[in-house]
Amino acid sequence: MDLDKFFAKTPATLNEIKIRVGHALQRHPLCRNVQFEILCVPRTARGRNWTVSLHAVEPAALFEASDIVADIQDAYVLTAAA
Repeated sequence: MDLDKFFAKTPATLNEIKIRVGHALQRHPLCRNVQFEILCVPRTARGRNWTVSLHAVEPAALFEASDIVADIQDAYVLTAAA
């Protein structure tokens, strides 16, 4: 079994990532009012080339919102088309 293929990130455009983050936050009751912005960043050692800036996060929702974003960052890589 090719483990690199199994753990590879799914390519997505900037718009697709915004939609996925928005839907994921909306599904959690504490995170429904979280405002966010997707930012392109240089590729890091962990392979990330985008990040999320969270705005207007209630203290009770901070951990959940951060956890949701981290899971999405582990799954998607920003495509060059973005």
